[in-house]
Amino acid sequence: MAEFVLVPGAWLGSWAWREVVPHLRAAGHGTHPLTLAGVAERGGESAGQSTHVQDVVGAVERLDLRDVILVGHSYSGIPVGQAAERIGDRLARVVFVDANVPTDGESFVSGWPYGRDIVEAAIAAHGGTWPPLAAADYAGQGLTDEQVERIVAGSTPHPGATLIEPAVLERPLGELRATYVKCLLDGVEPSDDVAALLTSDRWRLVRMETGHWPMFSRPRELADVLLEAAEH
Repeated sequence: MAEFVLVPGAWLGSWAWREVVPHLRAAGHGTHPLTLAGVAERGGESAGQSTHVQDVVGAVERLDLRDVILVGHSYSGIPVGQAAERIGDRLARVVFVDANVPTDGESFVSGWPYGRDIVEAAIAAHGGTWPPLAAADYAGQGLTDEQVERIVAGSTPHPGATLIEPAVLERPLGELRATYVKCLLDGVEPSDDVAALLTSDRWRLVRMETGHWPMFSRPRELADVLLEAAEH
């Protein structure tokens, strides 16, 4: 039995995994969806990048989990990638779901063309938080109107410091046993940093014909991908 620790992307809480969890549990695995500090029901808590890393590490240690599969969606690939190397032999595999991956000394926005200026301006204008997307921003991502409405209604501002603080890695990310899930409606090819990691024989690529939020658009298919990852 694996223990899945499910970490949502920016603006989302543990609720985002609601339709994925039953499939994992039905297959006999433990599931532990997390809400990171400063988001959803934890809104108002101060948080930086290192806080979110510790959220993940702390959950694994507090629950004394073994055979852990860390799953990070979008933004949370950065704290999940750092947490993966800090939980030692508790880790079985990491799954990055259309996610950013950490680079030592770089932040979430480091690789964005002009992204830091745009994000920092948005954070400054919204009391130190990154405001959630509007419904129109989800167009073309394979989501129904009801799914978009659910995401927008549940999203909360994301703590801005987590996007600017640099990641800290002790060893190359390519040494991890990892699966990268590329959602094709959000771009056909992985980013350059992910493509470089996929040259490692410890990494594998899975493609999904859906958009950036597969836990909403294709929850059963995503669960199947996670179950397959548990077997490798």
